[in-house]
Amino acid sequence: MKEKVLEIKHLFFQYDSMLALEDVNVEIFQGDFVGIFGPNGGGKTTLLKLMMGLLRPKTGKVLLFGRPPEEMRHRIGYVPQAIRFDRDFPISALEVVMMGMLRKLSWMGSYPANAKRKALDALERVGLVHKAKASFGSLSGGEAQRVLIARAIVDAPKLLILDEPTANVDTQAEQSIYAQLAELNQTMTILMVTHDLQTIVDKAGKLLCVQRRVTSLKAKEVCEHFALGLYHTPLTSNHHFSLR
Repeated sequence: MKEKVLEIKHLFFQYDSMLALEDVNVEIFQGDFVGIFGPNGGGKTTLLKLMMGLLRPKTGKVLLFGRPPEEMRHRIGYVPQAIRFDRDFPISALEVVMMGMLRKLSWMGSYPANAKRKALDALERVGLVHKAKASFGSLSGGEAQRVLIARAIVDAPKLLILDEPTANVDTQAEQSIYAQLAELNQTMTILMVTHDLQTIVDKAGKLLCVQRRVTSLKAKEVCEHFALGLYHTPLTSNHHFSLR
């Protein structure tokens, strides 16, 4: 029996008087690769924040590895959609990856003895160990994104959450990122927000369409309307499904 990584039951969330998520029910298990998609403003980012314990539901519950998310954040690796930084700031790729172990800093501000080795291992997993000493600001968009993935996995999380990791990268970099995610999926559960529905249909075993409500779909249930950005209640007639 696979371990239940995430469980959301009858979740409602609102900002002031605006209902953002309604009656959300989701189960994610160990080894799942889940694609999350939906229209802008549909609640994808809110859902991620609830999963990580950065927001709390109005009603309902969120459990991460059977516990409240805020107690289990150390088991999550997170890759943001984009980060803003000064490209002239003197920080190397290796130092960025080591930031994924900040919670392990001693009271004197030093990393554990094996931190550098772990960071180099993470860079090797994403194919960038040769860029360890390079300035982070000098990296291409695809390389920078892979360094952020290395930062997210350096402390061996059980759940990796990515917010549009292939946004603003070229096709070659995108293919490289997807190949690395497939490899990482052998040891960790992956949840990925994306607008690249055509690709995620071929990569993910489960899809979540977020449009205030959350609908769980299999790849064969995703129809051509979704690819055009026309989100609706899932159709049930097979002749509507054309992406697979």
